[in-house]
Amino acid sequence: MAFVADVHFGKAATFRRAGLPVPSGTTGDNLARLDAVLEVTAAEHLVFLGDFLHARPRADAPLWAQLVPWRERHAHVQMTLVRGNHDQHAGDPPHTLGMALVNDPWRPVQGAPVLARHHPQVSDADTVLAGHLHPTTRLSGLARDSVRLPCFAWAPGLLVLPA
Repeated sequence: MAFVADVHFGKAATFRRAGLPVPSGTTGDNLARLDAVLEVTAAEHLVFLGDFLHARPRADAPLWAQLVPWRERHAHVQMTLVRGNHDQHAGDPPHTLGMALVNDPWRPVQGAPVLARHHPQVSDADTVLAGHLHPTTRLSGLARDSVRLPCFAWAPGLLVLPA
């Protein structure tokens, strides 16, 4: 089982429609990263910890032209979306993506002390895997060079995954 958080499919297109100059190709890049995760882990189940979609896409959106064939290539992988705050506004992905849709919190393995959530809330009895916060860290060099990178955030009983 592999967990990813906050992929926000359609975000760049939403920003471009609003007149913001953002690069294209982000959906393809994200799908390639997911391909790599599935290949490296040999996961039989991919869990999205919320915010699968950024906003409600049009029915004829180019997004579906990329997501549907990607999902067909990975038809053997079970996929579950733990709904997040963006998913509430964007609506559920179409049934053609063959994803199980669950509400936050969700126990991925019955009897195991692990909860999958979108919002990071500590549980007394479980370890929580969550998203939502988009944690980053800044690495600085000797000069004024620096780079901001996604990272994991950890606290006892809580692991927040990078977006």
